Amino acid sequence: MASLTHALMTAAALATLPLSAAKHLLYVGTYTGPKSEGIYAFRYDDGTGTAEPLGLAAKSANPSFLAIHPNGRFLYAVNETDQWQGKPGGSVSAFAIDTATGKLRELNQQSTVGNNPCHLSVDATGNHVLVANYGGGSVLSLPIQPDGGLTRHTFLSQHTGGSMNTARQKDPHAHSVNLSPDNRFAYVADLGTDRIHAYVFESARGLTAAKPHLDTRLKPGSGPRHFAFSPDGHHAYVINEMLCTVTAFRHEPATGRLSEVGSVPTVPAGTDMTGISTAEVRVHPSGKFVFGSNRGHDSIAVFSRDLTTGALTPVEVRKIGGQTPRNFVIDPSGHFLLAAGQSSNDIRSFRIDPTTGQLTPTEQHWEVGSPVCLRFVPLK
Repeated sequence: MASLTHALMTAAALATLPLSAAKHLLYVGTYTGPKSEGIYAFRYDDGTGTAEPLGLAAKSANPSFLAIHPNGRFLYAVNETDQWQGKPGGSVSAFAIDTATGKLRELNQQSTVGNNPCHLSVDATGNHVLVANYGGGSVLSLPIQPDGGLTRHTFLSQHTGGSMNTARQKDPHAHSVNLSPDNRFAYVADLGTDRIHAYVFESARGLTAAKPHLDTRLKPGSGPRHFAFSPDGHHAYVINEMLCTVTAFRHEPATGRLSEVGSVPTVPAGTDMTGISTAEVRVHPSGKFVFGSNRGHDSIAVFSRDLTTGALTPVEVRKIGGQTPRNFVIDPSGHFLLAAGQSSNDIRSFRIDPTTGQLTPTEQHWEVGSPVCLRFVPLK
């Protein structure tokens, strides 16, 4: 296993090598500090599940979460801060991707108005970036220019209220923003309000209106965090940070309405819950499995999914071997799951059993300082 220092020392040499053997670039968003300066890149072969480090792709302040433009030419990162250019609020950065080297060229930055932006999405047409502000408890959309740069936001919605846990839910905390598969609705999981807030989205205009009658309430104290759709768009899943559960919903594409199917725990019964919280949820491309990460317990929960009802059945809870799996991804082949250990400063790979969804550790293990988010870019 190459050390992070070795990875950085060899980055220049690796960047000059042709990427013909690789099928994807893998970008890693981080929290900057002693072991990280920004966004890091790997070249990834989804046939073998192996990756080679390309080192630092771009310096950036706390680029915790990343999103890729549908054309594969641009990358967007939230800069999770509470100050930008001397004013309260965070920012979002736009980058052009050099597929020959993996390097990122900054195009521009825009304010997110609210503090500590923590999640973002790019709509299917590539016209807008949507951002969730955790500290500010708000959501906004910013138009994307033809060159990939961003203009000032055209829509901003401030959430209000809270929920039962006065220590964590005194105020709203928007934690993720996701678009429906048909690109008509956006859903914002708000940890502070125990709601999934619904919005109308138009590809030409971005977010246009909140739809409170479509908001979905979660069990008080749930703390909804991240959200994912099934491949067919008929079901959706939210992982609840505070209760350590995954809640399944039926999704009506015509109306945008979510109807709860049920919730399942992400850790085994009898687990001491001290210091445990959830983070990411993903649906396998086959639609057969759902995965969720547990911080503190340092594990990935695996569920089988009923393709008709969307209901989940626990399969296993797999320890990752690292610490604090804040984010994980399923690789483009659907054969491997890569888990980012924020506190162990590494990424670990698991092979996914196509029949059961169970995870088996591979020998692949890459060191990156404080990794938070993983995103793939296809190489043509």
